[in-house]
Amino acid sequence: MDVVGTWTGRTACLLQEALRMTNDGFAEHLGISARTITRWHSSPEMVHRTEVQQILDLAFERAGDAVRRRFIHLARPPESQAAAQALRVAIAVVRREDKVLLVCRQDGSDMTWQFPAGIVKPGGSATKVAVRETLDETGVHCMIREHLGERLHPVTRAYCDYFLCDFVHGEAINGDSSENVAVAWAPIKELTRYIPEDRIYPPILEALEATV
Repeated sequence: MDVVGTWTGRTACLLQEALRMTNDGFAEHLGISARTITRWHSSPEMVHRTEVQQILDLAFERAGDAVRRRFIHLARPPESQAAAQALRVAIAVVRREDKVLLVCRQDGSDMTWQFPAGIVKPGGSATKVAVRETLDETGVHCMIREHLGERLHPVTRAYCDYFLCDFVHGEAINGDSSENVAVAWAPIKELTRYIPEDRIYPPILEALEATV
């Protein structure tokens, strides 16, 4: 793929992911506002106006071969992506005042903090999975506030749907000791101490920072 016929919110965000940039970094790279990048994430089907198309064309042309290869992989048609990786995951980002709910998973000797999540079966509802798995894993009842977007996860290669959720009630407990070793309400301002910033979907940070 030497050129992109028409840039949309989705393909622009895929270029951001291929460049491995945060919203602020991508905005500075393109010479536009970070608020505009956030709008692209929430409107994947939008078609950019001519001047923005030209800015994205130039950014793509100037990107190195490695970046272009990543972009091409990420931009595969859904059928090709599904053949490579059919797993879809719903992820709940549950906030309670100035804290966010995390679970700690153990894989062998490694332990990683992450947001509550569950696998979405074919034909299933991602929103229902996000709410149900949060309750099952942590004992916390939550409700969906907004869809933050979706992406092919850069590490797991699963398709992830991200939802910002409001705490309703419940005490945080480890409801799934077979997968998790701990559950915690982490201070939003200290989130990157638990999860490296480059592993966090950029709209998550922006949505959480807007609440503190």
